[in-house]
Amino acid sequence: MKKVVSAKLHGIRVTGADLNYHGSITLDPEVCEQAGILPMEFVEIWNKDSGARISTYVIYGEPGSRCCVLNGAAARTCQKGDTVIICASEYIDTAQLYDVRPTVLTFTPDNEIDEIMYYEVRKSAARDFDFQVVREGRAQGAERTLRSVDVDALAQDLRARGLDDRAIADLLSCHLSQFQ
Repeated sequence: MKKVVSAKLHGIRVTGADLNYHGSITLDPEVCEQAGILPMEFVEIWNKDSGARISTYVIYGEPGSRCCVLNGAAARTCQKGDTVIICASEYIDTAQLYDVRPTVLTFTPDNEIDEIMYYEVRKSAARDFDFQVVREGRAQGAERTLRSVDVDALAQDLRARGLDDRAIADLLSCHLSQFQ
């Protein structure tokens, strides 16, 4: 059995931390339902601001509230406004990997769903397990307009993610041509 991602909330902001509550993470049930995260399901939480990593269970808050509240001991791992990644997982046999299609939601700073994606593994000519991200679209519209782009910082981040200078130049010229 392998532990794999079954759902992910990527970049959701913490809206509160309640040290005196008896534990868990409180999430908007509408968001959870769209991702496929159930109440009482254990999730891993990775704080992008502090680097803290914890595991706790989900409880549902008020529908439509866009809440993300860490409770009990988990409240010590974050502050209101921190950006976190919440990942649910499941155990499967390796052969089932082709059948798993986890939903990944990204978020705006106001915790509105920004983009819906899916992870897929397919067999390719090059390898038995080839990974791809399938983008369904943006919940907030097909396009986003950027007011300013720090091209040097963007290039540095892409380089850190393994792209070479030629690939970075191609990517930037293709997608940022309207800023020239």
